[in-house]
Order: sequence, then structure tokens, then C-alpha cells
Amino acid sequence: MGRSPCCEKAHTNKGAWTKEEDQRLIDYIRIHGEGCWRSLPKQAGLLRCGKSCRLRWINYLRPDLKRGNFTEEEDELIISSIACSENKWSLIAGRLPGRTDNEIKNYWNTHIKRKLLTRGLDPQTHRPLNEAATATATHHRRRRNF
Repeated sequence: MGRSPCCEKAHTNKGAWTKEEDQRLIDYIRIHGEGCWRSLPKQAGLLRCGKSCRLRWINYLRPDLKRGNFTEEEDELIISSIACSENKWSLIAGRLPGRTDNEIKNYWNTHIKRKLLTRGLDPQTHRPLNEAATATATHHRRRRNF
């Protein structure tokens, strides 16, 4: 059967959050904690759905969020983590306090992939590009022979 919708779509705001909405959410969570996201909007006096409130808090408003550029150490940790965990963003975020899984995923796709390519490394395998191309060609040749 499934879950009922998280909100009444007709009576919710969509799009950009206002400073007043941000402040209401911050104040509510400061007093009551995170609790149940489905009931939070109504209790906090927000015309938003619970999912929107949860994402706004987790990705933008939490006081422990780290702002600004990634450090070289963070870059290297992401690169080594990708090699081990195959793009499991939440696991990687757990190793970088204050960074969100979404932020790390976006950073990987916009910056680090390019960084690896300029180093001559394949972003998927972390091997030299010419070695990765050879391995792929060999793999395809082997598959045809079966």
C-alpha cells in the first residue's frame, strides 16, 4: 500500500527558503531537537513538507556544517575513500566531519574527477589512463572469445 504523502501539497511552499523560515526551523530545532520530521513543519509553523525541512537542516542550517573550500587532506581522503567504497557518499561523509554526502558527491563530480584526469589517472580505477584503457580493451577481447 505505501505511505501516505508527507504533506498536503496544496498548502506548502516550494522553492527558495526565506530567512524567516530558516530562523523558525533553527529556533524550533534548538528548543525541541530534530524529532519527527513529518510533524515538525506544522509544529514549527512552517508551510513546508517534512522532507524539505529535513534537507534544509541537514544540508544548510546545522551548526556543525563545515563551510568553504575543501582542503588537500580532504581531497586525498575522498580520493582514497572512493577507491575503497565505490562512491558510497554517506560513508565518505562519515569520515569528513561537517561535510554532507551531497556536498561531497557534487565536489567529486565537479572538481576531483578533473583533478585525477589531469594527473593522468582514471577516475573509476585510479590507475594510469593508458593502463586503464589497455585493461578495458583486454576485458572486451576476453568477453568476445566466450
